[in-house]
Amino acid sequence: MRILATMMVAALAAGSVNAQTYGPRLEGFDYPHPVKTFALTTQGQALEMAYMDVPAQGEANGRTAVLLHGKNFCGATWEATINRLSQAGYRVIAIDQIGFCKASKPEGYQFSLSQLATNTQELLKSLKVEKVTLIGHSMGGMLATRFGLTYPEVVEQLVLVNPIGLEDWQALGVPYATIDQLYQNEQKTSFESIKTYQLKFYYNNQWKPEYDRWVGMQAGLYTGSGKAIVAYNQAQTSEMIFTQPVVYEFDRLKMPVVLMIGQLDRTAPGANRAAPELRDRLGDYPALGKRIAAIIPNSHLIEFPDLGHSPQVEAPDRFHEALLGALGGKN
Repeated sequence: MRILATMMVAALAAGSVNAQTYGPRLEGFDYPHPVKTFALTTQGQALEMAYMDVPAQGEANGRTAVLLHGKNFCGATWEATINRLSQAGYRVIAIDQIGFCKASKPEGYQFSLSQLATNTQELLKSLKVEKVTLIGHSMGGMLATRFGLTYPEVVEQLVLVNPIGLEDWQALGVPYATIDQLYQNEQKTSFESIKTYQLKFYYNNQWKPEYDRWVGMQAGLYTGSGKAIVAYNQAQTSEMIFTQPVVYEFDRLKMPVVLMIGQLDRTAPGANRAAPELRDRLGDYPALGKRIAAIIPNSHLIEFPDLGHSPQVEAPDRFHEALLGALGGKN
């Protein structure tokens, strides 16, 4: 009876996560630190970015770490990383980009990695931050790369955590999908579809209950009052990722770059549209990590043989030990 009761409680808890809905700016979902907003006029619209600005705990080391989220993630997903970096003496700024999470969801916005990089620089300028250790995960790795290429004088060290964009899917033969087509697909997004995708591509079919929080965070945006604009912005940014490769420019990065690659990752946007023989070759992160590390002039490759797309979520202690070790050479 005790086991049955425990199972029922767990099922109810899972159901409450599945059923949770949030506002268009993730209203109702609590972040681990106070959320601030940065107002900017961009493309003729008055919009707001959202961010957490967490001071160093204990003795500050004078460095600022800026965290850039992936497409299916938010600033809050960096919770453990924020805490570890702050404890190590860093000021930590975790940003929600326009179109994502607690930031504005604009209509008629032309999303580009360069535009998001410019927005990010404007935020940093407003905070009088001149030098950063820039850490990007997934789509945030693409954005961090574009930022590093555009503002090399700002980035003293670049960390790319399982970044997407290590290959050009369209050039390899993945068919293009229009924003209208992507929007139709985004409207079908649910807790179950997100979890199924992440289970297969992120976590090598090994699920932990704590992942449900992050799935619920994303899924709640698709079921709340802003679900239409959320889905449309997600379609726009999917098209941005697909059509704006950074893979041809890694050799131009001037700062030290750390690549942190979970070897079980098989993320490849658009792979579901590819022919089977091509689909099986995409997202080969063990090969992609080595290939890109060889291209970047000053790179350091860290491999996690048993981890997937989100090593900072999957094995936070091991990930942060490796991260802080890699950053230690830049004091």
